[in-house]
Amino acid sequence: MQNAKLFQIYFVSLPLTMTQNDYTSDAVRLLEELISTPSVSRDETRAADLLAQRMGEYGLSYERKGNNIWSIGLGFDERRETVLLNAHIDTVRPTVSWERDPYTATHEGDRLYGLGSNDCGGGLVSLLQVLRIYNEQAKQSAAAQKYNLVYLASAEEEVSGQNGICQALPLLPRIDVAIVGEPTGMQPAVAEKGLMVVDLTAHGRSGHAARNEGVNAIYALLDDLQWLRHYRFERVSELLGPTLMQVTMIEAGTQHNVVPDVCKAVVDIRTNELYTNEEVLQFLKENLHCEVKARSTRLSSSSIAKEHPLIRKLVAMGKTPFGSPTLSDQALMPFPSLKMGPGDSSRSHTADEYICISEINDAINTYCQLLL
Repeated sequence: MQNAKLFQIYFVSLPLTMTQNDYTSDAVRLLEELISTPSVSRDETRAADLLAQRMGEYGLSYERKGNNIWSIGLGFDERRETVLLNAHIDTVRPTVSWERDPYTATHEGDRLYGLGSNDCGGGLVSLLQVLRIYNEQAKQSAAAQKYNLVYLASAEEEVSGQNGICQALPLLPRIDVAIVGEPTGMQPAVAEKGLMVVDLTAHGRSGHAARNEGVNAIYALLDDLQWLRHYRFERVSELLGPTLMQVTMIEAGTQHNVVPDVCKAVVDIRTNELYTNEEVLQFLKENLHCEVKARSTRLSSSSIAKEHPLIRKLVAMGKTPFGSPTLSDQALMPFPSLKMGPGDSSRSHTADEYICISEINDAINTYCQLLL
């Protein structure tokens, strides 16, 4: 670590075999290795191998399904509630505007630059250290633990892939609540919007443009596009605001002198917790004239009650619950979840992405104070 500002980690009767600096240093070294191991979605095998190797070196037993890796904390007791600690291994592809090598971990003061450092390598390595600390305490007195902990590093999060977290969840113990380590500045996101991508298709009849023949499929779609542009959903969420629709792609025509017989458009829909994806899809079918087909309805809005004990404790710790517009693996979790991790969401998917060492250290501290 270089010029890292360290915080006091909240340890409860922790054996003195390792210090707070040791855990933060281990987290940073692992993150450096992960940055140097490309793990674009659906190509995470090398990064998953590396993570599994380091978990073994840490003395953690683990299981693996595809590129999803999980470890159950020591002293698991079915009479206790179980908290899932989740973050993802995969990254998006680097943009062409990177000024640094995205696959070289670069330190500049408190910052560690590299692809996936912020989204969400910081959360991935911080939560893993929390499990190590938990296990050290469980060796001393498993009965004193407040929760069971399960750590899950999931794959294909950036593309909501079928070989991601959905493969692992059925193989885990019963989960009561999850903490997802996405970058939130360590503030708890207690709700996040869902996502539904919808394909629209309007049909016309081809003809020669010079003779004004045929039926123009672009014109056939125009009224629907105008309706989508101006419609506003009535139910507005206190945390997430309105459900939003944006037409993001359009395709038609084969050449300039042929009236197009097909026009296609793509609509990006971000649902709040007051609408289900299925409900919105049916509403579109009833109000649009074109063909309407959803690619998937499984990425629903997610939330956790403000009265949940973890949220109440976070508020008591000075944290501020908020609603997040971005999607995560929470959308696929059939149990309450909150999103809270080191870093800043505004750095995600950007050139020269970075995480601060102090943010990782503070994250480990905060997670331990919350759970241990």
